[in-house]
Amino acid sequence: MIAGNQDQKNQKDARLRSLHGALLDVMGMLNGVLREEMVIREAGIRLDRTLFPLLALVDRCGPVGVVELAERVGRDYTTVSRQLAKLESLALVVRRCSTADRRSRQAVITSAGHDIVARIDAACEQVLGNALQMWTEQEKDSLVQSLHNLANSIRLGE
Repeated sequence: MIAGNQDQKNQKDARLRSLHGALLDVMGMLNGVLREEMVIREAGIRLDRTLFPLLALVDRCGPVGVVELAERVGRDYTTVSRQLAKLESLALVVRRCSTADRRSRQAVITSAGHDIVARIDAACEQVLGNALQMWTEQEKDSLVQSLHNLANSIRLGE
């Protein structure tokens, strides 16, 4: 009986290692410099690739403060503040006083910033569409549902 439990534990551990490895592979490919540059080039924009994650988050989560953005992208808040200033100088975001706390400022996307995010999103969808072209609709739906479930489970575990 003990050997059976150990076999189950080993299978579970191997499955988790395999999942972890697959996630690292996917994140590495999606976040890779060449992939990001290809997507930005395909979208036909000129934007430092390090600024795009912030721009996309401001678009999806805004209005949003520097500290929250820094936590979401895993960067120091001073770095994020400088990058937001760059996005603001490009008229892609504006920073306003928070309605909840007038002492804090929040970033809000501009229409020009939203247009860039939409173009990048379309380019990303094209890249993903190419990668998934041989998958069945059921396989794609299953992947989407599984990734949503994983994200929610991780979020709830925080």
